[in-house]
Amino acid sequence: MKKTGFGKIAWVCALLMIATMALVGCGGGGGEKKSDSKKFINIATGGTAGTYYPIGGAMAEILNKAIPGMNASAQSTGASVANINMLKDGSVDLAIVQNDITYYASNGAEMFKDKKIDNLRGIATLYPETCQIVTLEDSGIKTIADFRGRRVAVGAAGSGTEANARQIMEAYGVTYDDVTVQFLSFGEAASALKDGNVDVAFVTAGYPTAAIQDIASQRKVRLIPVEADKADALIAKYPFYTKTKIPAGTYAGFNEDAAAVSIMAMLVATDKLDDALGGEIAKALFTNLDRLQAAHSVGKMITKESAMNGMSIKMNGGAEKFFKK
Repeated sequence: MKKTGFGKIAWVCALLMIATMALVGCGGGGGEKKSDSKKFINIATGGTAGTYYPIGGAMAEILNKAIPGMNASAQSTGASVANINMLKDGSVDLAIVQNDITYYASNGAEMFKDKKIDNLRGIATLYPETCQIVTLEDSGIKTIADFRGRRVAVGAAGSGTEANARQIMEAYGVTYDDVTVQFLSFGEAASALKDGNVDVAFVTAGYPTAAIQDIASQRKVRLIPVEADKADALIAKYPFYTKTKIPAGTYAGFNEDAAAVSIMAMLVATDKLDDALGGEIAKALFTNLDRLQAAHSVGKMITKESAMNGMSIKMNGGAEKFFKK
């Protein structure tokens, strides 16, 4: 039958419709999910020379392999405080943050005073960052009670380390009024200690810490302990702390175990991340710990059993369910 002009047009339209339906039905080929099913996740980490960056990169790799439709990427940032602010403004979906900083943000305290953020949610705690208190062996300082009248480097002003120093000294009844406070970074504190310009320094970081190793390579050092009863009182008031033991020999020339407290690095989201995806993320990461262990030595301290230790904020429902199984 000879087709009319109208019939030809109808025939072409029908063919186009069939072709379009075929493309939609196969999702563009290979049985892949449609593009609108993709899950885009940005992970805030820290500086490229630090610990957060390689751990965050490994997390992105795991999520991309383990969760269908996932498109995760890690980005270098200014670390904890900056990461909280990025979560707040929605420029990232997940972030690695110290659990004390997360606590301050959720409670409107310290550097987040009058800037409370209500919608942060914990996915998991990861590994300890230890509050190390270092002095020179010849200083005569053996306990935090000996700090009175001494020059104490407490960390940069407004930093997490500075808050740790203030809180730990408070557990011993020592305040800033009792000491000469020096607001110094890790590197500055190490130089000042070596040169005799301060008597003791606080450093919050995973051990061994390069700044303290540098001191120990030139001077005999001593780590000042936080005794168990003081640690218990500290944890009762500030629930983000956990007890830690720094093993003998961690630093050259100091061969005693040192009781300490730590804060925890943790993975944080907001309530915009739904519970189902939070559970998927927790499962993917904690069933592929070998990849995190390969990324950095601190990965060996990340375990499912410790993933709620020091959890300082409300958890994502799906992640909490996974860890309580």
